[in-house]
Amino acid sequence: MSGVLGAAAALVSNAAHAQTYDTIIRGGTIVDGSGLLAFKGDVAIDGKHIAAVGDLGSATATDIIDAHGLVVAPGFINIHSHAQPDAVATAVNMLTQGVTTEITNADGHGTTDITKQLAGFAANGLAENIGLYIGFNAAWAEVVGNDDRRATSGEIARMRDILDLNLSNGAWGVASGLDYKPGYYAHVDEVVGVVSVAGKWRTNFPNHDRIRPEENYSSFKGMAETIAIGEQTGVIPVITHIKTQGAEQGNAAAVIAIMDAATRRGTYTAADVYPYLAGLSGLSLNVPGWAIAGGRDAMLKRFADPATRARIATETETAMKRRWNGPDGIYLFNMGREFADIVREMNVRPGEAVIRLLEQQEHSAILRFGKEEDVIAFLKYRNSAMACDCGASIGQKGHPRGWGSFPRVLGHYVREQKVLTLEDAIRKMTALPAAIIGMNDRGYLAPGMAADIAVFDPRTIRDHATYQEPTKPSEGVRYVVVNGIVALREGRSTATKTGEVVLRTRHMPSRPMTPATMARGLQVTGDVGGHDKSYTVAVSLRQQPGQRAASGKLTLTDVRSGTIWSTERIGTLQNAKGWTSVTAILRDPAGKWHAAMVTLDEADTSSGKAKPTLVVQLDGGADMIGIPK
Repeated sequence: MSGVLGAAAALVSNAAHAQTYDTIIRGGTIVDGSGLLAFKGDVAIDGKHIAAVGDLGSATATDIIDAHGLVVAPGFINIHSHAQPDAVATAVNMLTQGVTTEITNADGHGTTDITKQLAGFAANGLAENIGLYIGFNAAWAEVVGNDDRRATSGEIARMRDILDLNLSNGAWGVASGLDYKPGYYAHVDEVVGVVSVAGKWRTNFPNHDRIRPEENYSSFKGMAETIAIGEQTGVIPVITHIKTQGAEQGNAAAVIAIMDAATRRGTYTAADVYPYLAGLSGLSLNVPGWAIAGGRDAMLKRFADPATRARIATETETAMKRRWNGPDGIYLFNMGREFADIVREMNVRPGEAVIRLLEQQEHSAILRFGKEEDVIAFLKYRNSAMACDCGASIGQKGHPRGWGSFPRVLGHYVREQKVLTLEDAIRKMTALPAAIIGMNDRGYLAPGMAADIAVFDPRTIRDHATYQEPTKPSEGVRYVVVNGIVALREGRSTATKTGEVVLRTRHMPSRPMTPATMARGLQVTGDVGGHDKSYTVAVSLRQQPGQRAASGKLTLTDVRSGTIWSTERIGTLQNAKGWTSVTAILRDPAGKWHAAMVTLDEADTSSGKAKPTLVVQLDGGADMIGIPK
């Protein structure tokens, strides 16, 4: 441990010991997101960025947070979010879990104009960072509608244009829920025809896998379909809220083997997972797709025909048996009742009970699907990120994952069950999800990274929410920092609104997370410019296996004045094929510190062929673009 601490302390120059910062989180156990061993140290914040990590000695700050006995980690990134627009201004249920960033429109939901949608989210301020996917289902519903029919070539082109425009406007990938109508009706070749436009964006395809009666309700086949779409479109397939269901329970190893095989074939395959044995959806998920085609009015007409009603009831019962092990697997949380009790009270067959309930309204249901051994296997899988399938909410009903997911992993699965190490659990909540979606300025505690930080007590962190009391707050998260400002202090919201809209650019590819055991480097020079500024960039960096940060030099020379901005501290190098990015703290000639991010992108083929591009961002501002020499 002393060697690790020494390496961490080396991140801070001697000059830093007399520095004054905005905030210092002092004396905590730092788990930096890389997966490397924890170490004792301090984290300094200047403005919106992390300024230093390590032993800060006698450095002072306006705000000093005593983190002795606490864990200091990057803010958690929820890449499968259903955040409610009226809740993101407070986001208490997420902040108290340590979440600082959410990527919503999961399962293909949302609108076909994310710019307008983001403006709506941000209208009353943001307590957390918010980004959006563009939903395949949203595009299909707008262009094709709710009918079960084939899309024309013109409609395929329109949907491609919707995806392309929204990806250019900052969407973090193409999310899909092929198990949900009307996306359910799309054939694989149609999905591929639409989603393939995203290949040039080097992005990801998180999909709620499609479970179909003609495939005996096999979740295996649904997950294989997700992977196949990724392989055919050139995007990273993400098996979202990964699970095995019904008759396939207890076979997580087989699913992992399918994913590993795809990765070996050259299609890196990732997943997200939450730590529960039940999901949440509409009761109508049990009704066969053909019975819902055309929307609610069409469904009710089919219910009214006696012969059709009987067929729907039979097929609904088959779905319940295959997916949730029958009526006992369903709890209607909006009614606060077990579905099996309602069936007995109605004195009808289960399928008929579903129809009668849906004739009144859609009902939200807790759907029990799995085995604990599968949850553990998926939590442990190296390419599975933690995500709660929840989001900022002010509702009083729902699934306990909305208040408990991240603390449940850290309390139950790390501290109590010891099926995950603390370092790997944090990696799965931070740097791994960031890499999956393409984010490169969050996910690590490193100089130059955005100052999104979670501080929690590893001895007490735990969830308290249950299916009967789903909004009971978790405990243990003590402080949360969002873009440099404390948003949660001693477990209570400070009501600040320092969250930001986060957008993806074409130079932020989805990718496997850089292994901490990999040696990497960056050697590049070039000129960049934009916004009436221009700089010559010179980078010569190396990072050895097991090191937390790169070493070497990174300088910017102002082309107009000839003044040089020199390296103060360097963050971690992130690598993918043809792409490398690093953050750093630079000092300008006046002695002022600046957060910098430098990216060399040699694999961008959006213009038809690979065109090496050098990108520099200063203090979180707009990109300055150039061509490496």
